[in-house]
Amino acid sequence: MNRVNLRGIEIAYDNPGQGASIVLLHAFPFDRSMWREQIDFLSASGYRVIAPDLRGLGETKAARGISGMDDMARDLAALMDELKIDSAVICGLSMGAYVAFEFIALFPSRVRALVLAGARAQGADEKEKESREQQAERVLAEGLGFAVDAILASLLAPITLATKPEIVSRVRKMVSSANPFGVAAAQRGMAMRRDYSGDLANIEVPTLIVAGREDAVRKADDAEFIHQGIGSSRLEIINDAGHLMNLEQPEGFNRVLLDFLLET
Repeated sequence: MNRVNLRGIEIAYDNPGQGASIVLLHAFPFDRSMWREQIDFLSASGYRVIAPDLRGLGETKAARGISGMDDMARDLAALMDELKIDSAVICGLSMGAYVAFEFIALFPSRVRALVLAGARAQGADEKEKESREQQAERVLAEGLGFAVDAILASLLAPITLATKPEIVSRVRKMVSSANPFGVAAAQRGMAMRRDYSGDLANIEVPTLIVAGREDAVRKADDAEFIHQGIGSSRLEIINDAGHLMNLEQPEGFNRVLLDFLLET
């Protein structure tokens, strides 16, 4: 694990391997450890992997308030500058995909290819904004204990919940250990995110869209909408997986990801 002070915060990140660079951007409210299987696999497959904890989450520090998706994208650009990486494959899951959308909009020349997992292009409607604000206020008042079981039920496929207790335990631990201030700031940042629908036609780099067949958070229509909007994209579905498909079916996810990387 590495740490560096950039843009007024201390960013924690992993950076193993040698070769072409791939950045892994984690989901909410998790941290870079959710990519453990991908970090090990990709670094052993000839890639340099950069996996940061996004601001306010994991071991990355941040001020209280709002952690915007653009703030996280600019943090990543600063980290790439620090590591002397001109361009990379940018891979984001869920909230990480929002950051990836922002990053390619702000820094298009720094994206060699794009991977969007469990993604949604549309912005938050009023109902989502209200829900995220309520969740942020409750987290600040009570901590995350009240949300753990609901997060597990919504993000993991039924087969994962029933047959993979080690994954359930790992997800539970990540949620339980998250910083309430960072969680609230990220909730508010996601509520304020842009609608990326209009950006899709401008994305010209090779793009892989990955969805979990049992995802209860992001429906098949969300992935298909992005696929239809990005001309240079391909869509892959991971069976027996929910929203956290990289954790639930790491071998299948890794295979799809490596096949894409080898073609780009």
